[in-house]
Amino acid sequence: MELAEGGMLAGLIRQAEEEGADLVTLRALVEEASELGAGRALKRAGLGDAAATGDLNEMRQFVQAWRDAKRAARNALAAWLTRGVFAALVALAALKLGVAGLLKG
Repeated sequence: MELAEGGMLAGLIRQAEEEGADLVTLRALVEEASELGAGRALKRAGLGDAAATGDLNEMRQFVQAWRDAKRAARNALAAWLTRGVFAALVALAALKLGVAGLLKG
């Protein structure tokens, strides 16, 4: 969709230029409109004030902490599962050989 919108914008600029508008003026108009639209979007998202940079940094830190916690939880789960499998194998061997068979050797 972005390419289609870019193509539409290029077409409108071409049309305006053909009708007598200066290309430099048109580019400046598009740039100003883009900056104004971006500013409005940031304000609507609650990121239009001076604290926005700090808010975004905090969000990044939160997301990184969440990823670290998920990774640690996965690693802990894998370790517990591995220990459980080995414990089950030892228990199975103890049942098959009998506890006395394991102690003798």
